[in-house]
Amino acid sequence: LTLSCREWYGYHFPELIKIVSENYTYCRLAKFIGNRKELSEESLEGLEEIVMDAAKAQAILEASRSSMGMDISPLDLINIESFSSRVISLSEYRKGLQEYLRSKMSQVAPSLSALIGEVVSAALSAIRLPPAAEMMSERISAPVPLMAAPAASRALKTRGNTPKYGLIFHSTFIGRAAAKNKGRISRYLANKCTIASRIDCFSEIPTSVFGDKLREQVEERLAFYETGEPPRKNLEVMKEAMAEASEVVAEVKRKQEKKEKKKKKREKRRLEALAAAAEEAENAEENNVEPKKKKKKKKQQELEAESEPEVPSEPEENGLEEEEAVPKRKRKLAVEADQEEEEEEKKKKRKKKKKARDSEEE
Repeated sequence: LTLSCREWYGYHFPELIKIVSENYTYCRLAKFIGNRKELSEESLEGLEEIVMDAAKAQAILEASRSSMGMDISPLDLINIESFSSRVISLSEYRKGLQEYLRSKMSQVAPSLSALIGEVVSAALSAIRLPPAAEMMSERISAPVPLMAAPAASRALKTRGNTPKYGLIFHSTFIGRAAAKNKGRISRYLANKCTIASRIDCFSEIPTSVFGDKLREQVEERLAFYETGEPPRKNLEVMKEAMAEASEVVAEVKRKQEKKEKKKKKREKRRLEALAAAAEEAENAEENNVEPKKKKKKKKQQELEAESEPEVPSEPEENGLEEEEAVPKRKRKLAVEADQEEEEEEKKKKRKKKKKARDSEEE
């Protein structure tokens, strides 16, 4: 896509590739400029935002005015814009993946990623970190156990010499070494990768200190192959790494303790707030329940007063008719006494009638 965009837009604006050589920036400029004849002083700010350089933006503007490119049709511009948009989206997606890989490898295997980079360390960690830690350095440098490389399969088929490099071939150390030293530096680098993976696997708080020190050792070994300067011994380097790592671990533990204290304080405040809210809710419920009970009692008393019969009051000697304030309970007892008397009278009348019938029959 990038080559098609550069070739297609190069017919219209060939001077742009000489000013900007990066593919991502070139595609952004091609999408922003479009037809170079429409580029003016007003577009200078947009060019500076893309290029991040005022001199380059001014050079692009001057080159667009004196360009030797051919005219371009609107259909070609549409296709170029779609190609550029696709390249820009893929580049941004790739950057996001790189950032994600960098953040994850700094947590999972910081020493290994500091030694050989995030991409190669992620490829080695794809077979899981404990097996990589238990693996010998010869297996890490050999391509067959980890990945069926085309060169290894071709060598096995033709019964030729197998290649000396596995996944660590993509490391920059092997590319920087001379042809005669590539095998030696690959074995040395595989040894250091084994040490780094074991440190990452079995350390309580993994840090990148050991990876940085191991990287320095590989750099010194490369310089030894080229200049003959003797590198430092592994014991000296590891003592320095242990001292630095202990300081880093102590700082990390201090930060973790602070975070835990803050977390406990926040949790305590939250619980106190919840308890206070619960108390307020209980008090509000109690205040709401008491008046309701009083209202119910009043209603029951009113209903009882309506259901009870009224007792007529007798006139006094002075001729004034006044109702006596008789309590409700006394009224009820008086009514019950009157009812009992009436029932007794009815029973007596029934007995008299029954006796009269019996005497007539006899």
